[in-house]
Amino acid sequence: MLLDEFDLALLEAVQRDDSQTADDLALQVPLSPSAIARRLRRLRADGTIAATIALLSRQLTEHRLKALVFVVLNEHADLEGKAALQERLRKAPQVQFCYDLAGALDLALMFDCRDMAEFNRLCDTLLTADATVRRYETQIVKREVKFAPFVALRNQN
Repeated sequence: MLLDEFDLALLEAVQRDDSQTADDLALQVPLSPSAIARRLRRLRADGTIAATIALLSRQLTEHRLKALVFVVLNEHADLEGKAALQERLRKAPQVQFCYDLAGALDLALMFDCRDMAEFNRLCDTLLTADATVRRYETQIVKREVKFAPFVALRNQN
């Protein structure tokens, strides 16, 4: 898929606020509102825009327990076991992300839980009970300094 500068500018704008109207976006991207609407329909239809989500306010989420969990798998973990673990992690709504890493650690996870009891239950169920997991280390998040799930698509000179 080939994206031109207008597409990239639109994608950057809607990443930060997808509720903007085509008229609002036309103030940021030098196209007519109808051209912007057509481009956005195309970008959604072809899967370039995979989903539109709502980010909740910090007031609602700041008292939840967040933890970064780094997982080391057993040296001889089979691919099926690893795939099954990753599928369970993918399905757990409290796991916000799961990255397969290169290097000494195998997985990096972000858990978002109501409290420590929920976190402990999840770790017991998802990690401790899994034979492919050798060990894991947890870092509790004290406070969010920056959360910016945006991708800069254009040169930011």
